[in-house]
Amino acid sequence: MITTDAPLRTPLHGEHVDRGAAMTTFAGWAMPLRYTSDLAEHAAVRERAGLFDLSHMAQVEVSGPGAAAALDRSLVSRSSTLATGRARYTMMTAEDGGVIDDLIVYRLAETEFLVIANAANRTVVLDELTVRSHLADATEQVHVADRTEHRALIALQGPVAAGVLSALTDADLGALRYYASVTAEVAGIPVLLARTGYTGEVGFELSVPAESAVPLWRAVLAAGASSGVVACGLACRDTLRLEAGMPLYGHELTRRTTPFEAGLGRVVDLDEAHDFIGRAALAARRDHPSGQALVGLAGEGRRAARAGSTLHDGDGQVGTITSGVLSPTLGHPIAMALVEQPRAGVGTVLDVDVRGRRQPMTVVELPFYRRPR
Repeated sequence: MITTDAPLRTPLHGEHVDRGAAMTTFAGWAMPLRYTSDLAEHAAVRERAGLFDLSHMAQVEVSGPGAAAALDRSLVSRSSTLATGRARYTMMTAEDGGVIDDLIVYRLAETEFLVIANAANRTVVLDELTVRSHLADATEQVHVADRTEHRALIALQGPVAAGVLSALTDADLGALRYYASVTAEVAGIPVLLARTGYTGEVGFELSVPAESAVPLWRAVLAAGASSGVVACGLACRDTLRLEAGMPLYGHELTRRTTPFEAGLGRVVDLDEAHDFIGRAALAARRDHPSGQALVGLAGEGRRAARAGSTLHDGDGQVGTITSGVLSPTLGHPIAMALVEQPRAGVGTVLDVDVRGRRQPMTVVELPFYRRPR
């Protein structure tokens, strides 16, 4: 984590303060927690659209003739197979297979990539990419550059997102596939426009130079005002991603878990031609599971289990809640948890310790919420 005497400020800090956002320190950054209420902002994203400042997320450029090979060595999937203009959700693991971070890699050109990492893991990802980029042939030319504080990242998420952005750009948003990106102008501002998000809704993420963040932010809010677009904070982003069954680093993903425990073994490319750090450990874990699995849980009433709450089957503890909330959309408690494999079947009822009181929750399929087609 980047540490300073005072929290870092995104290029949109003044906009948040002027709008009366409740601010919090997150991963070393001053970030908006909420502007009005968590429930109102959550509902806005599900029903209309919300605008998020994600400029605390690390933006790392990896470029040069050896960039693709360097990323192949560094990550569990092969960036060399990405087509230009496409993106991929992937992970960086340690030698023992533990997850260092989950990331999105964009291929911008034949020898240019953008890596988006979690804010709390900015330093470790940057350091690991730098070291791993030079493990093989010393003649390979690879340049790793941290652009986080020179860029901004803004996300517009929700059912009306495409319509709002269409009024500001000539880019064909209808043709932009999920996990694809295009260089475009939005409100006359050059952006990297990506069809990605962390809410379970139709959405876009826009990476821009820091100096363009404020005019872009204001333009999108103005264009979306008549459609009910509102600025949103980190609190509702967490409840949205949990409803969508999306993992959060430090909760579902940690250095103590591998992608297989988290139900994300599908992102790991164990082809013999793909030699990456952690491969041997992950191949062994695939062939010899740890006995734990990530599951979704649904309960009744209004009392939500929180991260760290224990799961019980009779008198024995069989798992731990990794994330939990009273679902704003569904109206009942939901949670994700790591449980012993024999208790991971859909329909299994387990007792959760919620502040000293046991209450039943049932294993259900993930995600909890799917946006209507």
